[in-house]
Amino acid sequence: MPTLNMLEAKTHLSRLVEAVESGAETEFIIARNGKPAARLVALETKPVGKRIGVAKGKFVVPDDIDADNDLIAEMFGVGPA
Repeated sequence: MPTLNMLEAKTHLSRLVEAVESGAETEFIIARNGKPAARLVALETKPVGKRIGVAKGKFVVPDDIDADNDLIAEMFGVGPA
């Protein structure tokens, strides 16, 4: 866990972020006046599950689902579709 002073961290911030993102370093300690003040670490990302088609087969869309589109548009004040 490398320790950097504030000026080094400011100067090389992009490189430091890339290093923790890629896993080349797990963290950096940033010091102010020689005392540890902050830790730079990568955020933990939670895997996003498959979302497309999540409700497939759960309900049936009626054939006349669009029958009232003009009425609904009128209710919102935008006139017939």
